[in-house]
Amino acid sequence: SQQRLELMGALGRAIQGQQMVLYFQPKINLRDNQIYAFEALVRWQHPELGLIPPSEFIPLAEMSTLIYPLTRWVLEHSIRQCRAWHQLGFALGVSVNLSVRNLMDERIVADLRRMLALYNLPADALELEITESMIMHDPERALKVLDQLADLGINLSIDDFGTGYSSLAYLKRLPVRTLKIDYSFVCGMLTDKQDQIIVHSTINLAHNLGLYVVAEGVESAEVWAELKDLGCDAAQGFYLGVPMHARDSIDWLNSGIWSQKAKTD
Repeated sequence: SQQRLELMGALGRAIQGQQMVLYFQPKINLRDNQIYAFEALVRWQHPELGLIPPSEFIPLAEMSTLIYPLTRWVLEHSIRQCRAWHQLGFALGVSVNLSVRNLMDERIVADLRRMLALYNLPADALELEITESMIMHDPERALKVLDQLADLGINLSIDDFGTGYSSLAYLKRLPVRTLKIDYSFVCGMLTDKQDQIIVHSTINLAHNLGLYVVAEGVESAEVWAELKDLGCDAAQGFYLGVPMHARDSIDWLNSGIWSQKAKTD
């Protein structure tokens, strides 16, 4: 459509012109009820159209050569913000989503090495989230890049687990540390027995493989309690904290019940 063409043309200028903005959603450990990381979520603050959600411009970026400069912008600003939290005494991590185009781009390893050194951030404070479908797009090539990222000390996570057609044969070969259960299963687990079975089975599978498990889409205290009973490790969702601007994350950390133990001495 004409609007999509216009947006694609404006997106490149937006990345260069600092129209992109990051929001951060907290990830909470179920064992001690404390935050351990934020997930970075990019938005486009268009001067005329207002705040544009990623669902409207990420697909456009992936159809063009803009996906890499956009991801590079998100990575650098996420790493810089994570360093700022550390300087304030909050030893937290930050996670960033990668697209299949990023995973197949060999520049990603060198750029991340440079960014981590530039901002003096420990590599294990950064987590990269990838989807099952990305891995299965080209498993051998994905494994090569993921191994290089893991060698840097970066944590790797499989996002939206259960929604794709993953192969357990590849899963056990991947240098990932975390599985994220898709929100579509989590939000329905109290009313749909099949969803509950999928969530419980995924938690058991992940733990048997030595992986950490994060549940997305926690929107009530009841779901939170059920995940605890099922042995899930961590969660994120509106019940725990909505995506917030970086400046608001500081106030949230200083006053939130989920961050009382997060600050280091």
